[in-house]
Amino acid sequence: MSDMRMAGKPVSARRGKIIAVASGKGGVGKTFLSITLSHAFARRNQRTLLFDGDLGLANIDIQLGLMPKYDLGSVIAGKLSLNQAAMPYEAGGFHVIAGRSGSGSLANIPLSRLQLLGEDLSLVAARYDRIVLDLGAGVEKSVRQLAKAADTILVVTSDEPTALTDAYAFIKVTVMERPTTDIRIVVNASNSAREGDRTYQTLHKACQSFLKISPPLAGIVRRDARVREAIRNQTPILTRSPTSEAAVDIEAIAERLIAG
Repeated sequence: MSDMRMAGKPVSARRGKIIAVASGKGGVGKTFLSITLSHAFARRNQRTLLFDGDLGLANIDIQLGLMPKYDLGSVIAGKLSLNQAAMPYEAGGFHVIAGRSGSGSLANIPLSRLQLLGEDLSLVAARYDRIVLDLGAGVEKSVRQLAKAADTILVVTSDEPTALTDAYAFIKVTVMERPTTDIRIVVNASNSAREGDRTYQTLHKACQSFLKISPPLAGIVRRDARVREAIRNQTPILTRSPTSEAAVDIEAIAERLIAG
């Protein structure tokens, strides 16, 4: 989405503008979901920014085949503002703030600097209808600090026992720090909608029993071989295979998030 196309369009003031995508563990498809969700928002005329907040293993630019002139490292170093780091991804119609791909140098930045980064992100949000914040995996303080900028957190899991355990750990820590956080569950790479619902119910039951909360299901994304093809070809699945099961499922999640 070019700056020219974005100029003059009224910006939504509703809650849920900043959506963090989190997971307790890596490898559950968090970054793929963030990219596809951003693309789905843009296809619905939502002014969208995709922010690579994985400070240790940033790779959004790699999945999109981008060579950004600026990245988050330049912002942290004080060389430019967060707003100046945003670059248009014309093929998807949204903006991207890239992380420092291939470098773990941002993983240990002070929490005070992360707090300022979150505040800057809230200011940048005035220019957009939706900001999708791709967080790093795990429950480290840096991840939790960036998550505080979000209105809604999508916790991505799969049916693997470790994925469920780690997703529960993320939810537990987040709720302990911010009891009123809007947390929703996404089950990824499910063999079917029925199996996905079973996975969700397992996590939901644990949250009800031990945390006394009932995070709703944001959606189920079915296992789809075309996801791997899209990632391998550095092309969004909504461009390469827009009618694939995974693409359709993520578009449905975007629709529900827009609806509130």
